[in-house]
Amino acid sequence: MTNPTLKKIAQTLGLSISTVSRALKQHPDISAITRNKVTELAKSLDYEPNANAVHLRTQNSKLFGVLVPTISNYFYDSFIASIEEEGRKTGYSVMILQSGNDPVIEMDNLKLFRQNRISGLFACITSKTTDLAGFGKLEEMDVPIIFFDIVPQADTINKVCLADHLAGQMAAEAIIRRKKKYVYALFGDQTMSISKQRKKAFTETIQKKAPTISLQTDQATSSEQARELTNKILAKKKRPDTIFCMSDQILIGVMKALQQNHIGIPEQMAVITISNGFIPKLFHPDITYVETSGHKLGKLAFSRMMQWLEGDHEYGEIILESVLVEGGSL
Repeated sequence: MTNPTLKKIAQTLGLSISTVSRALKQHPDISAITRNKVTELAKSLDYEPNANAVHLRTQNSKLFGVLVPTISNYFYDSFIASIEEEGRKTGYSVMILQSGNDPVIEMDNLKLFRQNRISGLFACITSKTTDLAGFGKLEEMDVPIIFFDIVPQADTINKVCLADHLAGQMAAEAIIRRKKKYVYALFGDQTMSISKQRKKAFTETIQKKAPTISLQTDQATSSEQARELTNKILAKKKRPDTIFCMSDQILIGVMKALQQNHIGIPEQMAVITISNGFIPKLFHPDITYVETSGHKLGKLAFSRMMQWLEGDHEYGEIILESVLVEGGSL
């Protein structure tokens, strides 16, 4: 099948498709004037050459893309591992790109996915993503997209998400059962839907079921900021008896501050977090956490992708339920 943009360039300039193709490859048989005209028009039309285009358009490329903010995160690492495991069983390979939580890099990565003619994309958007045009270009190529974890607000997309509201509620209920009196809760980037949902559920549960609990909340966008905020709260005359961490990233910063101040857990400070499950087990005692499994989410996302490829084209949101895993920190 001829690339539609290649055909459009040829029609616009009154050239044959073969001439356009050779011009884009800077073939010496094509005049410099023609090469320049073709190149300029191709650039304006966002033409994306691919040496394997014919092969990849007539056959399933058997290549899935995975887009994450970072791979140096155990949650995303375990999600990717799950996709790779499932893909191997069905003959698919995986192309992994990270955005660095930068929308510009995210757009560049989407272009790379298009150029490699992926069969489907698993995408966790950045916390700053507002322009979904790059994703739309993939959908125009009939490439299905399964958004996971951090997802757009749109309804006409496929989402596979963690039970963020339930996770926040379960963490609050665990604290209430321990009859705590002063809770310090640290949440992530306030622009992210995951932070909003967890904070809303956590605070509303405390206010509704245990209004006598003194609750103070803060936002931290990094482990270092979480450490700094925890040090400030520990420097106060009246310290909290419990710290809630919204994520592994925040837990790492909080635990560093507690260790620096020689705070015993749980004797002097109780700790609970929402986690994939790996980081809480690195401390002693194990940190009590509400599980949000990247591995399980990966399996759920892969299953939804295969359903779509097999013809189930109904958009929707699938939620992975959370469970409380008791450690010795609460």
